[in-house]
Amino acid sequence: MLFEVRGFRFCSSARMLAALVFILLCVQPGHGQTCTEGFAYDRGSRRCIDEDECRTQPDVCRGDMQCVNQNGGYLCLPRRLYDQPYRSEIPARPEPVYPDSSDTFLPALPRSVEPSYPRVRATAQCLLGYTPAEDGSCDDIDECETNSHHCNPTQVCINTAGGYTCSCTEGYWLIGGQCQDIDECRYGYCQQLCANVPGSYSCSCNPGFILNPDSRTCQDVDECEDEPCTHGCFNTYGSFMCNCDEGFELASDGTSCIDLDECSFSEFLCQHRCVNTPGSFSCVCPPGYYVYEDGRSCEDINECDTGNNTCTTAQVCFNFQGGNTCLDALQCHSPYVEVSDNQCMCSAENPACRDKPFTILYRHMDLSSGRSVPADIFQMQATTRYPGAFYIFQIKSGNEGREFYMRQTSNVSATLVLSRPIKGPRELVLDLEMVTVNNVINFRGSSIIRLTVFVSEHPF
Repeated sequence: MLFEVRGFRFCSSARMLAALVFILLCVQPGHGQTCTEGFAYDRGSRRCIDEDECRTQPDVCRGDMQCVNQNGGYLCLPRRLYDQPYRSEIPARPEPVYPDSSDTFLPALPRSVEPSYPRVRATAQCLLGYTPAEDGSCDDIDECETNSHHCNPTQVCINTAGGYTCSCTEGYWLIGGQCQDIDECRYGYCQQLCANVPGSYSCSCNPGFILNPDSRTCQDVDECEDEPCTHGCFNTYGSFMCNCDEGFELASDGTSCIDLDECSFSEFLCQHRCVNTPGSFSCVCPPGYYVYEDGRSCEDINECDTGNNTCTTAQVCFNFQGGNTCLDALQCHSPYVEVSDNQCMCSAENPACRDKPFTILYRHMDLSSGRSVPADIFQMQATTRYPGAFYIFQIKSGNEGREFYMRQTSNVSATLVLSRPIKGPRELVLDLEMVTVNNVINFRGSSIIRLTVFVSEHPF
């Protein structure tokens, strides 16, 4: 009897066929490997599975041979043997046997006995990987349970119908016949942080993120929900930023806000004095001033207009920058007589008026402390002109510190110029003299403007 295994022919009897053992080892492909002949790699299960050559290879068995698939290979068996498997029983008392001309040995028959033929038992002839059951069927042999497999100690035995498969557990792959750990971190299994462990891996997230339920990807944490900032909070990807209200700056801890001292930025922030407030500042002015609409400069309060002064009805209120003064009624001293509210005159017919100014005119003005120089502050002009006369303008008194000088601007006029800054508060009285000279009639006379200057305490 002939049968064929993977292209090789053998001579055997039915008993030899039943005892045939055909063992194939399964090698699961790993990274860069292929499966052993007779197996194909299944991407879904990531292991090698048996290839059914009887289905995939047409006419794999020749002639009257039947193809029977095996784990990792196939068998070619005679169809009558495959269709009607049997096992012969030998009589209890065998007779001598004699050689025949054929390859089969038959028992010799005594003359007085009828020929005896083998009795066929209705039990299945089981294939490799199966064992006969009591009911005459074939049960699969669990090579993994009976430890009759040939898997490497690092591999896992998986029982299959009629055989078994050697595979690696999840997280390992087969390299050089050994199951080696897969470094999942190398292949980007985690979105952010990855820690490889034998047979598995562990994902984690950077600060500011939390791990999603898939245990692989990370989700941004909105830190602003916990109100970590003193003032405002702005969430960013993986972090957050604190901002402060106007007038505050972020402290070194990055979350709290501290007040800015705007007054320390510049001494010119306010015209007079700056007062820092939480988140802002305010400007204050000295007495006699109020804060202007711009909130920074100071404007003089005219106490004479507002009535907020101490002058009597007999006095005249004079306002100057930052204050006011009460002027008494004009009193002309002899030999002068009053000719108007602000002028005294000494008559030429009066011998006592000889060598004295003809008139004294009283004027008042205010001046800011520290005013820049040179500055034109007052102007004099002759009101009466005489033919052949000319005029000389000069400071007769009150300029001991030489803060002023007269600049003649025409034949009949001159200007008082501030030549040096004056710090207040201060009150100065200047006698500005206009000398009239007429050589035709041999006349020389003068008039005085008594100018009182009130210098304020502040430069505004």
